[in-house]
Amino acid sequence: MSSSDAVGETSASLQNIPATYARLKRQYQQTLDRITPHVLYRWIGTTVTIAVFELRILYAQGVLCYAHAIYLLNLLLAFLQPKFDPSLQDDLMADELEGGESDAPSPLPSTRDDEFRPFVRRLPEWQFWLSTTRATLISFFMTFSSVFDVPVYWPILVMYFCVLFVLTMRRQLQHMIKYRYVPFDWGRKTRYSASDK
Repeated sequence: MSSSDAVGETSASLQNIPATYARLKRQYQQTLDRITPHVLYRWIGTTVTIAVFELRILYAQGVLCYAHAIYLLNLLLAFLQPKFDPSLQDDLMADELEGGESDAPSPLPSTRDDEFRPFVRRLPEWQFWLSTTRATLISFFMTFSSVFDVPVYWPILVMYFCVLFVLTMRRQLQHMIKYRYVPFDWGRKTRYSASDK
């Protein structure tokens, strides 16, 4: 084999890399599209993945679990919070009132009770699931490298995470009670039929 043949094969294989990457990306997206409607099965798979990750942490005695737990707590908070924070809207309304608006009545709803606003999450369920699953898989594979095994006294991290979780959830619950929103839509959905009209 001559050197020109080797160069030609190398350049041909380098030209195939973008095509291979595009094909793999397309297959990945098709897989995600197929599993999108199966919410329960997606979350069961993610729960199993987290359980396997936790077993790996117990076996490897790694501290990577702390970073994973903090990331999941951050995702959970974004999942529970509304996309448009009512406390920020209250601040904006207070600023507008201080600005000296006219006393003429507005045709638009002026209070929170005048208008129905559905709960819109800051982080949709799909993104929450996908980010949780990706983070768990990445963390699982990171446990096999000693680079990420930082020597720390783990009971302090566990206590710190528990305190952080309790304080953060308490603040979130107070926010939910103050602004009267529930981020879950469990229960029976109301359906309207032609006979109801």
